[in-house]
Amino acid sequence: MAIEQYRQYIRHLLCERQKQSAMQKNAEEYEVQTIFDEQQNHYQLLYVGWRGNKRDFGCILHLDIKDGKIWIQHDGTEEGIANRLVEMGVPKQDIVLAFHEPYVRQFTEFGT
Repeated sequence: MAIEQYRQYIRHLLCERQKQSAMQKNAEEYEVQTIFDEQQNHYQLLYVGWRGNKRDFGCILHLDIKDGKIWIQHDGTEEGIANRLVEMGVPKQDIVLAFHEPYVRQFTEFGT
């Protein structure tokens, strides 16, 4: 598949997730942000805000496109972004579960 198609899939999934997350949080104190760096092929979904009097910030999803494959650097979702990408038509060998050690990746159903 073309890299532009992978970019579209990732943008779609992150925007979809952003809308779902935004509806669950208090919009005045909590924000879910998407970051799309299409020149370097880095994509993130972040949360920023306040939980009571404590600052709360973190990464929900981080994906990169490298060497024609989608590298999932971090997946903080329950459903698993890799499964959603497969449903959209991305071959499993084009998805790398980068949050696993390189040695372990060969034992997954996904790319290495």
